[in-house]
Amino acid sequence: MSLSSGIDSTLIASLTKKHFPEKKIHAVSVTFSDSYDESPLAEKTAEKLDINHNVVYVENFLEELPQMISIVKKPFWDLHWYHITKKAKSLSNYFISGDGGDELFGGYTFRYKKYFSIINKNSTVNEKIKAYLSCHERDWVPDQEQIFTKKINFNWNEIHSLLFSSFDNKLSLLDQVFLADYNGKLLYNMSPLYEKFHNHFKLFYLAPLLNPHLLKLSSQLPEDKKYNSSTDTGKLPLLELCEKLNIRNLISTKKQGFSVDTKNLWKNSGKNLCDYYLSDGRTISDRWINHDWVKKYLKKDNLDVRYVNKFLGLLAFEIWYRIFITNEMKPNEKLNFN
Repeated sequence: MSLSSGIDSTLIASLTKKHFPEKKIHAVSVTFSDSYDESPLAEKTAEKLDINHNVVYVENFLEELPQMISIVKKPFWDLHWYHITKKAKSLSNYFISGDGGDELFGGYTFRYKKYFSIINKNSTVNEKIKAYLSCHERDWVPDQEQIFTKKINFNWNEIHSLLFSSFDNKLSLLDQVFLADYNGKLLYNMSPLYEKFHNHFKLFYLAPLLNPHLLKLSSQLPEDKKYNSSTDTGKLPLLELCEKLNIRNLISTKKQGFSVDTKNLWKNSGKNLCDYYLSDGRTISDRWINHDWVKKYLKKDNLDVRYVNKFLGLLAFEIWYRIFITNEMKPNEKLNFN
């Protein structure tokens, strides 16, 4: 099973051990170079539950990017699940995860307050969509339209149309956000990507929080049963379970997940890799990506983290393009250029 210091994985680990005390259970945590390391707290959880804890240390997060992209067949860069499932396969054919807690029970608390500071009950659908996107600022940059050429024809209206049904309904303001998160983050993003890795490594995958009963229950729970706005605390039902199981002290109060510090990643290898692959990029020469935009920001010092994230996304697009379009890159090729 995957194990971090968060509520979801800690709860699932505890329940798994409680119901299958005779089974030998392995847990996997991953830590990245120059990033926040929650494996020590995960280790304490494993010790208390008598679970065998395995830590995967990733020095260069981008090194195996061609292999990851060749598996999911999509131009994504933040594919940490590859490292978890790869290690899990070496331990067992069965894999259990706490996926779904954030989306079903209100775990993205760091966005909710900002959202409510922008909108109110009289806000239009489009105003709510714009506010929602503004709370995901790390996923886009102010001059996003300038990144792509007319061949892609990037249009914000198309993105707004994808979110329209989540905010054009009679749900409460926060339930609309929950719906958008569930569809955008879990149903059409995380779950399909993760499934690619599970299939690749031939793992039988189980996510207890995503069972049909809990899916239905979470959609029927009033928002104040999931999120406390006065204390800015989410996942209230899961926290209550942790209290009953006496594992509340094992949970980190700071939401991290399997996080890589993108600023340090950029400094250590990301900038050099982007310079190497994008300066003479096939996506640029074939006129998908705007060369002037890349040139404008690539050489900048102290680049804003939003632009760092965008460059890493463009690097993934370039690698995907070289694997599946120009066929000049092999999946086993390593990105270790310094």
